[in-house]
Amino acid sequence: MIILGIESSCDETGLALYDTSKGLLAHALHSQVALHAEYGGVVPELASRDHIRRTLPLLEHALQQAGITAGDIDAIAWTQGPGLAGALLVGAAIGCSLALALGKPVIPIHHLEAHLLSPLLSKNPPSFPFVALLVSGGHTQLMRVDGVGEYAILGETLDDAAGEAFDKSAKLLDLGYPGGPEISKLAESGNPATHKLPRPMLHSKDLNFSFSGLKTAVLTVVKNQGDNISAQSKADIARGFVDAMVDVLVAKSMAALKETGLRRLVVSGGVGANKQLRAALDAAAAKRRCRVFYPELEFCTDNGAMIAFAGAMRWQKYPDAAKRDYAFNVLPRWSLEEVCFR
Repeated sequence: MIILGIESSCDETGLALYDTSKGLLAHALHSQVALHAEYGGVVPELASRDHIRRTLPLLEHALQQAGITAGDIDAIAWTQGPGLAGALLVGAAIGCSLALALGKPVIPIHHLEAHLLSPLLSKNPPSFPFVALLVSGGHTQLMRVDGVGEYAILGETLDDAAGEAFDKSAKLLDLGYPGGPEISKLAESGNPATHKLPRPMLHSKDLNFSFSGLKTAVLTVVKNQGDNISAQSKADIARGFVDAMVDVLVAKSMAALKETGLRRLVVSGGVGANKQLRAALDAAAAKRRCRVFYPELEFCTDNGAMIAFAGAMRWQKYPDAAKRDYAFNVLPRWSLEEVCFR
């Protein structure tokens, strides 16, 4: 079976073709970073309009790359939520219209489930069950994953997600957009001893997160530096922020492994590409004789490959996931627990 995946939940337009026998055939991605950079964040209306412009040309590119035609597609998976309502509607409308024209079923996909399953696209994928740390722009969650559609939330953020804290703290330092990669890069030249920022909920005895206080601590330090903050001072602040964030994420992840008794940790989402986080998780897991799995870097951010793959996994395990009802709706707010089947 060949599944077309369409991702349009925020500021990346992703199209991919996944074959359940041969694996990933092709994927094409357009990032809107340059479009939104001058505004310092995603402008929903601009994002929606750009998805409209990009989706069909990316589909043509993916089909050419795979060496197939649209008629060879067996089902179309599209991101139903969560995300920006207008952006989601573009992918939903195009996906369902194309499926209707081809007479193929559609598979609505939960964006976070796709992130959660994306490490299974790697050459050496993890096996079930495992603990998953999902760290994307708007979500930070720890979950026990026993199979496709079998998820139990162990802990989640009570306010700002890790990605939001990265972007907001980077903005306080007048760094570029998106802020996560910029603040991470700047932290490499910072002194770890200069700023010991708070580690929110590090000792809370549960697996929840809170990063609004860390962001506020960055704001306080920046204000205390005055108007003429030096480049080195910015690097020191960035280092203090990244170290605090990493310490919390690592500690909670190791606690989740201990609580569940599992030895495999899967990390997915955009923040999962952070190399300081990866290094710290690998070191902590090695001490506990556990193993950490990551998606390929190109699949950490939003992409069509993870949507196509999630669609294939759902269809194989739950045949009724593929529908021929082409009326659609989108779910900008949608808990991952609502797609569980246990």
